[in-house]
Amino acid sequence: MINWGENKMTDTKDRYFPNRHGYVALSSDLSMGMLTVRGDLSSKAFKNAFEFELPDTLTIRDVNGMRVAWMSPDELLFLCTREEIKVLMSKFRAALKNQHSCVADVSDARCVFTLNGSRVREVVAKLAPVAVAPGQFAPGQIRRTRFGQIAAAFWMQSEEEVKITCFRSFGSYMYKQLCVSIAQGSELDLWS
Repeated sequence: MINWGENKMTDTKDRYFPNRHGYVALSSDLSMGMLTVRGDLSSKAFKNAFEFELPDTLTIRDVNGMRVAWMSPDELLFLCTREEIKVLMSKFRAALKNQHSCVADVSDARCVFTLNGSRVREVVAKLAPVAVAPGQFAPGQIRRTRFGQIAAAFWMQSEEEVKITCFRSFGSYMYKQLCVSIAQGSELDLWS
């Protein structure tokens, strides 16, 4: 029987998900800042506002110490420290004030889980309908999909590290299904 631990709540946005170690390690990061920017990403105003090359379709890249993810044809997700969010929001809102756009801090609406280990692809394959075999999904790529019944996005930081983000309201459910999926004895030996 799995001991889920307690969800120690000091505020509705703060949940505690203890680290778990199965055949892959699981941890959470509730302190990551996330900023969604929506609008016509191909417009000159957007290109000038960002001052860097936008990520290609279905990719995530490092830019000036943060990660920038392509989420859809009209949406980017910036992942950085919470302290950087206000600065980015002010900058983007000022640069895009005459454009149809949305700049929103979504840090408190999402949670992030990290899988570490040589078999992270296998854990993702158990839960998400995405081709994650070596050669089909690589570090620097991102997908929006479902993990079980939960809308989520995931990307590979490296061959042995995957980040998964979902709505915070589904955080406990995501955590529990990840705990079951990493449990010793549940290995599938897909790419061993």
